[in-house]
This record gives sequence, structure tokens and C-alpha cells, in this order.
Amino acid sequence: MKPEKIGFIGLGLIGGSIAKTIHRIHPEITLIAYDINTESLNLAVKEQVISAGFQELSEDFANCSYIFLCTPVQKNSEFLAKISAFASENCIITDVGSVKTSIHREISHTRISPYFIGGHPMTGSEKSGYEHATSYLLENAYYILTPSSDTEIQTVQKFQDFISSLGAITMVMDFQEHDFITAAISHLPHILASSLVNLVKDIDNEAETMKHVAAGGFKDITRIASSSPVMWQQICLTNQEQIIKLINLFIESLENTREKISDGSSQKLFDFFLTAKDYRDSITITTSGSLPKVFEIYCDMADETGGIAALATILSRHNINIKNIGIIHNREFQDGVLHIEFYDEKARVKAVKLLRDCQYTVYER
Repeated sequence: MKPEKIGFIGLGLIGGSIAKTIHRIHPEITLIAYDINTESLNLAVKEQVISAGFQELSEDFANCSYIFLCTPVQKNSEFLAKISAFASENCIITDVGSVKTSIHREISHTRISPYFIGGHPMTGSEKSGYEHATSYLLENAYYILTPSSDTEIQTVQKFQDFISSLGAITMVMDFQEHDFITAAISHLPHILASSLVNLVKDIDNEAETMKHVAAGGFKDITRIASSSPVMWQQICLTNQEQIIKLINLFIESLENTREKISDGSSQKLFDFFLTAKDYRDSITITTSGSLPKVFEIYCDMADETGGIAALATILSRHNINIKNIGIIHNREFQDGVLHIEFYDEKARVKAVKLLRDCQYTVYER
């Protein structure tokens, strides 16, 4: 049974994209939203994505079947208190934050605990705001759900089915497991990238020679250091325990690597790099190598029969060879559902123009 009315607290990139996706797939569902940004609300109403926008929380949200909490992580407690004052007992409350422990501790032993299901859509962009929201941001993206210990199985299944209907790939797990996993594959890499950039900045000479000669490998591994400082400040403060645990493990690993280099053991060093290469190569879609030049684009695409084949046909008819093509399931801070690699820059440029002429939304990096 589909919900009749859904509310959004916050209508930025993620909240706006979820709303646009629901509107595209389930236009019969009524959507309303709260946000302090009147321009976002007015644009969403103008686009008929939401039926009404509010700058204050009110009883209008009381009869929502689902409420998506899409505010910054550290604002959650403020809004949870307000939501719990009027939300019905049958209303599923969820969030979209990349850290789950803080909000689960906040709702534990409250009346909304049985109806809370944490959520983390592993998709996004380095851009922000409703104006950058798209109706395909969830397409084939991993969407992790972390229900509270009080949430009944049938309630979780109901919400999981709804999220799956939006084109996302759902995974259910414990909130602490989620925070450890994301600390390892998302939070730690950002910290390491920023640390490496700051190290090079500090040891560079007055002529900034390192900065000027920085090659593709350095730029590839540090690209994510360009993300929002405010966002990563909040992530480190809210997932402090798991991040510190991962940093300690990495320091131990780095010390072991230092010993291998210090010992000068050819075999140990070869095995070290080979193990890393084999594991990295086993990860689906190598989006960017640290040594070879990669000619790639990303584009939005609905999960429809023959969609990839149609795109490939368009390119082949214009003698453009594809080196690699695949769907990106975990694309936080990465635009586009589909990743396409070409053999040279000429083919990439030609493909961008051709696909845009065919009304595809194409992202370049």
C-alpha cells in the first residue's frame, strides 16, 4: 500500500531529489516540504513537485505517512523534538544522513523509536541545493536502511519496498555497522586526501614547485579534498568514534608498510602492491586510474529495458568506440548514474556533444 502524503524537512539536493523521484514515479502521492529557503520552496511548487511549502513546522505534517528528515546531521535533534510532537503513531520517520549513531541515540527510548528507520542514500554531488536536485539521483544507487531495534519487521519491509520502487538498491543493517563501513570507505579517504594535500602544502617550497608539477596520480587521489569543509567537519564530529578507530587501524597499516620499505624486501613490497591491485581491480567500474589518463563521462539514465543498449547504439552509429560502461551504485559526491570510458579525448568530446543533442544529461569531470 502506497503512502498518500509524504513530508520533507529540508529540501536541498538529497531531499529535493527524493521528492522529484517520488513525483516522477508516484505522481498520485501528495508531497509537502519545510525549508527556510523560500526560493527552493517556490521553485518546487512551481515545478509541481510539492503541493505546498512551509517555513514553519505545523499540523500540516501530522497526517503524513512518511517524513524525510533532510537537514544537516547536527540539526536533527532540534527537528526530531518538533516532529515527535505532532507526527501520528503510524508515520514512518526517516533521515538521509551519512552518519547514523547520533540520531539513533537521539530517538532511543522515545515514542517515535518504533517508527524510525534511518536512511542513507549513497548518492549525491559536490553541488548542493534544490536547484541541483534531479529525479534520477537515486537510480540504481545503494540506499542503506538502519531501523531502530523497536521497529517491527513488517514496518521495515513496507518502507524498504517503497524505497526500492524509487529505483534504489536497498540494504538493511545495524546503525553501528553502517557507521564503521562508511568511516572506512568514505570518511577515512576524505581525511587522508585532505591530510595529503595539507602535507604537500606545508613542505612545498616558496616557488610552490610541488603544486605546479602535481601530476594525475596526486590529483586523482586528492580530488575529494575539494568537498565542503563544513560537511566534513560535521561528519568527523558525529562519527568521531568510528573514524578514530579507522585512523588508528590505518596508522598501524602505514607503520607496517614503512617497515617493508625500510627492510628493503623486494618480495614483501611486490606482494603489498599486488594485493592492493588485485582487490582494487575487483571493485566494479574503475572510475579513475592514478597513472593512465582516463577519458570518461557520466550521465543520468532511467532503469529501463534497452536504455544502455540505446545509448551504445547512438555512439556506435557515429563510430565512437566505448572502452568501458557500467552503472555506479555508490556515487556519493559523484554526478551521474552511468559511467562511460573512451579510448581518447576526441571520442569523449564527440560523445558529450552527441548525447546532449539527444537530450541526455551528461556530466564531465
